[in-house]
Amino acid sequence: MTEAGNVMPDIAMETPDGGSVKPSDFKGKKLVLFFYPKDNTPGCTNEAKDFSALKADFAKAGADILGISKCSPKKHQNFITKHDLTVALATDAEQGGLSDELGIWTEKKNYGRTYMGMVRTTYLIGEDGKIAQVWNKVRVKDHAAEVLKAAQAL
Repeated sequence: MTEAGNVMPDIAMETPDGGSVKPSDFKGKKLVLFFYPKDNTPGCTNEAKDFSALKADFAKAGADILGISKCSPKKHQNFITKHDLTVALATDAEQGGLSDELGIWTEKKNYGRTYMGMVRTTYLIGEDGKIAQVWNKVRVKDHAAEVLKAAQAL
């Protein structure tokens, strides 16, 4: 996994409106990238809602927020609409995407079943494009507030 001090890989992802976005688009600003497994699941919904609720505070700290999963742009748009999300979302490529490069799209096991899945991970990137802090295997409760404090301190 990429660590603090490293430059964030610059891989493009698709936005719900059919455009594209990549980490370098935010150079000169702080950026929070939160990777989550799947739209409309309880933990992922709470995480996206928590970041949305704090979006204005992140903006005051000079930070943008981007939520990323492998769900389709259409699913992202439905997720945004259903839960009144204000954070931007992006779709990571099926193969060879940013989460693959970061090592957080990985083999998981659950009840004896093996499958590929996203490890819930958040990156705080500084204005210089370097990773300032990483949260691995995130627990959703109070996570957005913790990331906000780190963004304000950066």
